[in-house]
Amino acid sequence: MAKRARGTNTRPGQRARLRRRGPVTPRLSSPVAPPSVPSVSLTPQEEARAAELEAEIVATERQAEQSAQVSRRRAASTVAEPRVRAGSIAVRASEEYGYVSRDVRRIALIGGSLVAVLLGFWAIVQATGTRFF
Repeated sequence: MAKRARGTNTRPGQRARLRRRGPVTPRLSSPVAPPSVPSVSLTPQEEARAAELEAEIVATERQAEQSAQVSRRRAASTVAEPRVRAGSIAVRASEEYGYVSRDVRRIALIGGSLVAVLLGFWAIVQATGTRFF
């Protein structure tokens, strides 16, 4: 890592921060009228359209909330834990050591495939009569 130089605010490999100032207004030699400001009031048609859009947005938000609530209720009702005695060793073992059975299956699959590959090589060597030694 490169050493930092004293007195700088940047790290090596980075650019210095840009120094930004407020908006710059051009100075004109001749007096010019200020630009016209658009009207801030809305027409009745624009207000009606805005009300329609807002009503549509509110309706879709309500529908999304209702569908989320329904899906949460379904998820809560379908997840039912099995009723088994809490002190059972088998229950604790199945919860705690589930990964062991997955690992044993993987080991058996890999080992079995290696044995099959070796048997295939052996069959090829026997059929062709090839000797390596």
